[in-house]
Amino acid sequence: MNLLLLVVALGLAGAFPLEDYKVCQPHSRPWQVYLHGGGVSCSGALIDESWIVTSFDCAPKAYSTVASLGEHDVTVDEGTEQHIYVADVIVHSPYYRSPFHSLTMVRLAEPARFTQHVQPVPLPSRCPQPGETCHVSGWGSTIPNRYEPSPRLKCITVPVVDDQTCVNTFPEFLFWSPFMVCAGQANTDNCLRGRGSVMVCDGKLQGVQWFNHGCRNPADPTVYTKLCMYNNWISDVMDSYVPIETTPMMTT
Repeated sequence: MNLLLLVVALGLAGAFPLEDYKVCQPHSRPWQVYLHGGGVSCSGALIDESWIVTSFDCAPKAYSTVASLGEHDVTVDEGTEQHIYVADVIVHSPYYRSPFHSLTMVRLAEPARFTQHVQPVPLPSRCPQPGETCHVSGWGSTIPNRYEPSPRLKCITVPVVDDQTCVNTFPEFLFWSPFMVCAGQANTDNCLRGRGSVMVCDGKLQGVQWFNHGCRNPADPTVYTKLCMYNNWISDVMDSYVPIETTPMMTT
């Protein structure tokens, strides 16, 4: 009997690899967006009925990239999805001359419909603190040195680490920016290899993945764009695309 149980256990382990335990509860991240098409495959976060935030290297293309909302398994039609073309892409600059920012705003060609499976995530009212627990999600591998994307949304839990601890792990070619926040450390689920993976802390959007150091070495923290530093820029971008409303002329 014990031998039979062992065989069954090994069979289950083979059928359901360890990384499957990091699959998110389906539709538990209703703000998560899958951006695909036009040579793009990455994540973003819905912050408004018309706007998505993602990283610099996600690089969606207007009217070639589709934003799929309400997704979990991207290979299955679950009946919860909304597929909307990207209309505008606004990249925060400078990046090429001095890579101190990694943030892209994406405007949808038509507004999303908020449902149980499609909801925006609030922008932060404060910055994340060292030791705070945050949650990262994206469609990437959670195994170091494995590059295959995941069809199902993955979730990991990471602690925010202090800036100096993060800087100490940087390779020589990378420079620290005050617009970075780092999370993850040894003995935690510190690898999620997916461009634009979303970090949420205390129910607020606090980061999109910048450099996934935790997939190179699980002891190193991963770098995220520090969203709390960009509230004004995000608001300015959104306001600049608000349709101008005309006030009807009064008649006598």
